[in-house]
Amino acid sequence: MITAPTVHEHLLARADDDRPGLLAGDSAWSWREVVRESGVHGAAMSSLLPAGHPPHVGVLLENTPEFLFLLGGAALAGQVVVGLNHTRRGSALAADVRRSDVQVIVTDETLAPLLDGLDLGVPVLLTGSPEWHTLLAAHPSPPPPSTTPAPDDLLMLIFTSGTSGEPKAVNVTHEKIAHPGQFLSERFGLSPDDVAYLSMPLFHSNAIMAGWAPALAVGATVGLAPRFSASGFLPDVRRYGATYANYVGKPLAYVMATETRADDADNPLRLVFGNEANERDIEGFGARFGCTVIDSYSSTENAVIVQRVPGMPPGSLGRPVDGVAVLDPATGRPTPDALFDDDGRLLNAEAATGELVNTEGSGAFAGYYRDEDAEAERMRGGMYWSGDLAYRDAAGFVYFAGRIADWLRVDGENLAAAPVERILLRHPAVSEAAVYGVPDPTGGDQVVAALLLRGALTPGALGDFLAEQEDLSPKAWPRSVRILDDLPRTATNKVLKRALPETGGGTTWERAARGTTYAPR
Repeated sequence: MITAPTVHEHLLARADDDRPGLLAGDSAWSWREVVRESGVHGAAMSSLLPAGHPPHVGVLLENTPEFLFLLGGAALAGQVVVGLNHTRRGSALAADVRRSDVQVIVTDETLAPLLDGLDLGVPVLLTGSPEWHTLLAAHPSPPPPSTTPAPDDLLMLIFTSGTSGEPKAVNVTHEKIAHPGQFLSERFGLSPDDVAYLSMPLFHSNAIMAGWAPALAVGATVGLAPRFSASGFLPDVRRYGATYANYVGKPLAYVMATETRADDADNPLRLVFGNEANERDIEGFGARFGCTVIDSYSSTENAVIVQRVPGMPPGSLGRPVDGVAVLDPATGRPTPDALFDDDGRLLNAEAATGELVNTEGSGAFAGYYRDEDAEAERMRGGMYWSGDLAYRDAAGFVYFAGRIADWLRVDGENLAAAPVERILLRHPAVSEAAVYGVPDPTGGDQVVAALLLRGALTPGALGDFLAEQEDLSPKAWPRSVRILDDLPRTATNKVLKRALPETGGGTTWERAARGTTYAPR
């Protein structure tokens, strides 16, 4: 494997590779053809980008071959792909275009209506249109790259998921894609004989860094799905012969909710890698589909990393890499170790819970594009503050406690949402749980749990179950439980908790302030 830390050089290493490079539906390209198409697309974009302006190409596409050709073209031609989130709408989408200095937008007839009526001030091209084919035909033999980018040169702008506020455009350099590609492919033993199934959205970091980059690094084949589908996952894996897949958010839970069949494990899948799955789905998915699931903690900024290790305690994220600590946001000092009673109840939650911080600097974080205030909020005192709450046990394992916005104030004490969610997920009928706060008329917050079910559950059965959970603090009992058909989400399947108070529908169960019995409202 080459050791060059740029996507540019990784692509050039595939330029004479006639092994399969990309599968998309019934279409296929060798790596040689992928690199050639990338060169054509890069040259086409260069002909449109105005001199003296940032060479930023906005891509508003689902997972199409053109998206990957444009990304490869940008790597070869010194451009920057701005991944536009197609779940954004109206003025929010237009604002993303403007603040990322997009000079031209590439979309298709499916997503083009999202741009109707928006004052964008830049040309919009539709893939598959006569104009698009004419543009590409004008560059049949693109010249070789005139310059070689440095590892810290910008290649993409990827917007954060926006779970705790407006999305921010993260600077993604060549190295930030090439390095994890090399690292993960080596860690997982990927080779040109592997097929990487890619169904997470290409405008998000997980698809790029955990899906596309490892395949590119070793010349494995990419099996591309237009979008994630729980019912289509296993048929796609078999169709493409996929041996590796990546995920972010809740896809494992969605696939696990599909009908179980006796031959589910009859598939080529060897390894699945991602983040934010719960322990039940990690174990259940691996057993059902005959593969290994490796879950890790990270973020688009990629500055704080926690890795799962063998023998880690239940509920833990794993061990943080060197330099990652849990600090008190108010004092900047390490929080005390978490203390548990014999039943596993956290005894010092308020004192032990702090923020996950990279104390050695920014890690792989290359900043936010044109957002100095957001950068200053993350980088305080020469350290990267993640905005994620956690606590650490005496053995050094850390436990996720939610986002900073997930802090609830109940009866004069701080309460983290994530531990309550983990307890609710122990019930076999609960598929997903999202815990959040609403104002308590007497002061502070009331705990609310929004649940998606995979089986039958009654108010009485839930109350009995919670009473049996010896590690559930009395103050953590949800005052209200909402049974919903779905949860508001980002495009990467993360729950958008701030939208839950305004989300209607479903059934609500409530309990009295000091009671343990739920009843329909």
